[in-house]
Amino acid sequence: MGNFISDLKNRFNRGNISLQLIYINVGVFVVTTLVSVFLLLFNQDATSWLNYLELPAWIPQLLAQPWSLFTYMFLHAGVLHLLFNVLWLYWFGQLFLSFFSARHFRGLYVLGGLCGGLLYMLAFNVFPYFKAYVYGSYLLGASASVLAIVVATAVRQPEFRVNFMLVGAVRLKYVALFMVLTDLLFVTSGNGGGHIAHLGGAMAGWWFAWSLQKGHDVTKWINGVFDWCSGGFKFKASPKKPKMKVEKGGRTADYDYNARKKQQSEEIDRILDKLKKSGYASLTTEEKKRLFDASKR
Repeated sequence: MGNFISDLKNRFNRGNISLQLIYINVGVFVVTTLVSVFLLLFNQDATSWLNYLELPAWIPQLLAQPWSLFTYMFLHAGVLHLLFNVLWLYWFGQLFLSFFSARHFRGLYVLGGLCGGLLYMLAFNVFPYFKAYVYGSYLLGASASVLAIVVATAVRQPEFRVNFMLVGAVRLKYVALFMVLTDLLFVTSGNGGGHIAHLGGAMAGWWFAWSLQKGHDVTKWINGVFDWCSGGFKFKASPKKPKMKVEKGGRTADYDYNARKKQQSEEIDRILDKLKKSGYASLTTEEKKRLFDASKR
């Protein structure tokens, strides 16, 4: 058992941010399912306790459980719900990391979930259609976060082609447009709240990619919170004038280092160009490994 847990920990640490979020979602699903099974064995309510982790549509209830605006985006209603989200998170996560950083991925996942949850609550409290459901409706799932990743990637590389079974190569902009239109058409369906949350996530993805093109990172504050919570936040000290240290051969070492960095950068640019022109499947195993390593820096 100890080796199994140690192996999972090592896999988690070695994985990129996309895989780490998948591990978290799967882990949360396993734990919550086991707790529900345990409660059922004693003829106890196996679902109502999850309401404290799911996002309520009724605003006074949210004030009583504000953490649910964050926790809901890691919960899933069933195996198929989980499977669909983690597959899209993996496929588009790898593509996203080809154009953005791991910190952007982490921040946008949370931003997409927040925007999706807030739009869901706004719609249920504003539109008369949802008035009958507002008191007992709860939201869960990573779909808003996933759609934020998809739309951001499509805004960054709209002409990039992805291959789908039975359909063939489709440009990213059409994939994102199809998903958004589908959600718009089903906002009054039985899962209207979920579709509204998806639209909120899509808006977050567009907002992130558009703002980043203008030089503004809207996920910076989210990553700042994560850094602070993990002890990474430090107050900046007054800048001190660095002491000059002269070492024999230092200039040569600096030159070699800069030359290696330039060569690595040119190699990554070449791989990205190949990825844009021919797709992910055209990359060799070594090229995929280099791209994967670069995305973790």
